[in-house]
Amino acid sequence: MEFSGGVKFLIFRSFFITIMTLGMMTSLTEFRFGVKKLLKILALYLVWAVAACAVLLRIGGEMLLLRSFLLAVSLPAIAISYWAAKDTPTQAVFNYMTQITFSLLGASVCRLLTYRCPLPDWMNILLMCCFYVPVIFLEWRFLRRPFRQLVAVLPNRWATLTLIPCAFCFYLLFVASWPDNYFYNNVQMAYLYAGSIPLVLVYVAVFKSLFQQYQDQMEQRTAAIMAVQISALKEKLQKVQEVEDGIRIQRHDMRHQFQTVTELLTRGERQAALDFLDAAKKRLDEQKQVRWCGPPVLDAVFSSYFGQAKSQGIQVEAAIQLSGALPVDEGELAIVLANALENAIHANQALPLEHRKIRCRMVSTPSVMLELSNPCIEPVTFDDKGLPVARQDGHGLGVQSISTFCRKNGAVCQFMQADGWFRLRLVL
Repeated sequence: MEFSGGVKFLIFRSFFITIMTLGMMTSLTEFRFGVKKLLKILALYLVWAVAACAVLLRIGGEMLLLRSFLLAVSLPAIAISYWAAKDTPTQAVFNYMTQITFSLLGASVCRLLTYRCPLPDWMNILLMCCFYVPVIFLEWRFLRRPFRQLVAVLPNRWATLTLIPCAFCFYLLFVASWPDNYFYNNVQMAYLYAGSIPLVLVYVAVFKSLFQQYQDQMEQRTAAIMAVQISALKEKLQKVQEVEDGIRIQRHDMRHQFQTVTELLTRGERQAALDFLDAAKKRLDEQKQVRWCGPPVLDAVFSSYFGQAKSQGIQVEAAIQLSGALPVDEGELAIVLANALENAIHANQALPLEHRKIRCRMVSTPSVMLELSNPCIEPVTFDDKGLPVARQDGHGLGVQSISTFCRKNGAVCQFMQADGWFRLRLVL
């Protein structure tokens, strides 16, 4: 069952499988490098893969390559892909080991068809093209978006799931190469392909479970957004009601004020009348409704949290220019603002009254940009992703929510501490 092309063809075949497997891996991966740098990394890896396959084939033939393929070729690909990607280790291992497992099965079936028919060597490459190209396209077209959404919504639930592709991959490689090449042992071949049945069933169950978790998370997110909207709007309506009540009282008192001014002018006390009118104007200005921006939910959030800040003696400096349609869901952006403002208020509570301050700048052109800053005396620790680390258990959920929003919507988010100030910058 050897290829007629010998070692050279086996090297080319291994190279082709490696390229196609990388295509499957990258179809669901979001990278942090540009195309040029990725191509350079890919070129260096392919040189290593070809050299490793050639050495293994020269030393021990196809059997040694089969037994050593995971360590010599697959693991370096996983390490390099993880280094270049934005995923966590568990997410990367689940994705890459799954792709490697299905790639090995596909390549094995193509080889079986080549020998059962029988077909020339070039038909084996053609069969693999017919397998890999549609798989890569279908994954990119239909699986990439839901998978990236799952990664964003469920960032910390992949550790146990990684055991599934790892276990199946090791099982397939073991059965295929021990005690001999599976092509020469019908029992091994039966065990090998029989393993694909539970593999498919397990993955169907896994993705149904992940989809259910995704739906639950989205329902919780929707509920949280609705809670923020309702809470903020209730406070906004309460403030509007308070303003209207104050204006109603002022209108009721206006007759008495006119009488007082008339009496003062009759007596010739012109300055006293002007002072009285000025005081009345100031009382009216205090009842004036403040509108921070055009989008109603964001305006309600700003009103709510700025009101909380002022009630706790926190000085608020705000310059907000938002109008027209937003590039993201207003409710989700409201969650981000609510979390950021809540964190800023909590940080100010540890400071003396004279040092409490929040600065907020937000614009919608040329893109939505937010900068929120507050005084911060104690040093802040940041993790390897640049996110502030919570000092107490149960804290830091607001930062995680902001980070999830940024990953989902492609926003750039930066946390920093400098000159005694903690700053959050977000660009959509």
